[in-house]
This record gives sequence, structure tokens and C-alpha cells, in this order.
Amino acid sequence: MAKDFEVGLISDTHGKMRPEALLALAGCEVILHAGDVCGAAVLADLEALAPCHAVAGNCDADPALPLSILHEVGGVRILLYHGHVPVDIARFRPDVVVTGHTHVPKVEQVGPVLYVNPGSAGPRRFNLPVTVARLTIRAGRPEARLIELAVA
Repeated sequence: MAKDFEVGLISDTHGKMRPEALLALAGCEVILHAGDVCGAAVLADLEALAPCHAVAGNCDADPALPLSILHEVGGVRILLYHGHVPVDIARFRPDVVVTGHTHVPKVEQVGPVLYVNPGSAGPRRFNLPVTVARLTIRAGRPEARLIELAVA
């Protein structure tokens, strides 16, 4: 029997690591941060939960953050990038594409590819919800769900 995997998806923290986000991502095997991290402390907090991979967003100044990452979990190819610069998605042949940037949470299946924007887990922007997402990989099939954080 194949093992199920839980992948935490977070984006646009803008230097603010909410305890509600950490709680929502607890128990994940790996966490992917889709950019606009804006602080090493955010990544350290996420690393305390699980291995964390992050990409650079338009507000990040850390030269160690790549613009994109292809990460495989449970046989599923996950392409992670912020969304502020063009990426040739087809070149990576992903099963899942995770982006941030817009702060608008979204899960959408387009043909064989699942697109996920976990929204923004940082400071509230306009009247958008504060969210993260979890990706469950079961028998090599990804399924994503958004989690709205109860924040003031």
C-alpha cells in the first residue's frame, strides 16, 4: 500500500509568520513557500515543522532563494514559483503548479495539471481571506484544499 503524503503550501507571508498558519501546516512532510517570504525568521519557523523549500518573490531580497523549484513528492512533480516572472511551465512537465503573488487563493485543474495558489498567509490585503493550502498525495494523485485562517 502506497504512503499518503501531506504537503503544506504557503505564500506571501511578507515577514509575518502567523501562529494560525503554523497550526494549519502541522503534520506536513514538507512545506513549499511560493515567495514573498521577506525574512529568514519565517523560514526558520516553517523549518521547525518540516523541511521547507522556498522561492523568491518580487519582494524578496535573499539571493539564496531561487526563482523556481521542481520538487517531487510521492511520485508527483510539483513546480513552485512566485508568479511575478514568466516561467516555461511545459519544460518542467509538472503535475502540480504552485504560485503566489496575487494573494488570491485558488485551486484549479487544467487538463492534467493542478494549479494551486495558497493565497496570502501574511498581512491581510484588501478584503481577501488569509489562507494557506494543503496538498494530499494519495497513490500518486494530488488533491489540494484551501484553509482559511481565523485571524483578526
